[in-house]
Amino acid sequence: MSMHLLTPTQLLLLLGSLAYFGLHSLLASVRVKRFVAHHLPQLMPAYRLFFNAVAVILLLPLLWLVHQDPGPLLWAWQGPWKWLMHGVSGLALLGLLWSARSYDMSVFIGLRQWRERRRVTGEPESLHISPLHRFVRHPWYFLALLMLWSRDQYLNQTLFYILATAYLVVGSRLEERKLVHQYGDAYRLYRRQVPGLFPLPWRWLRTTEAHRLSRLARERGAPLP
Repeated sequence: MSMHLLTPTQLLLLLGSLAYFGLHSLLASVRVKRFVAHHLPQLMPAYRLFFNAVAVILLLPLLWLVHQDPGPLLWAWQGPWKWLMHGVSGLALLGLLWSARSYDMSVFIGLRQWRERRRVTGEPESLHISPLHRFVRHPWYFLALLMLWSRDQYLNQTLFYILATAYLVVGSRLEERKLVHQYGDAYRLYRRQVPGLFPLPWRWLRTTEAHRLSRLARERGAPLP
């Protein structure tokens, strides 16, 4: 699609989304974290808090733009499909809330790093494979995609959803580079056995295997079987 064929809203969404996703990836990168840890170590305890605050604040204008001008309707779920999609979206939201119990939210937000005045770049927790992580490596991304694509679709909104979906695919790959660096062979083996964004019936971990990989991650350096 040529730039001159885009409406002002679509152009803003495209450029704004690319800028947002690029900045998000940059701030999440190990290279930037190491730079801050080396040159401005006093800022590291607040880095995660800062990262999350920037992610939320800069996302709000894009969401407002989509809300104000979603564009023409592309399709709307009708009849039983409408109720099915409402059910999918509701279950995805419940899944997000339920799975949050498996995370240390103080670490996710950055409060623990701030309280402990941590100046290292790694996360202050070992590899933990929650019930949903036994079936998909990025359950929050998967559930977020279900919520996005189970809605009625409007042109500008769909453009934003396509960009967001592409970023989740690329971002998950970038995130896993850091996880391999942090957890070593345990994460490599986990990645072989569990799909990334979409669960597959024939690829999942039993509870005992998930515990074994968590122990392997703590050992960090044990050879692959």
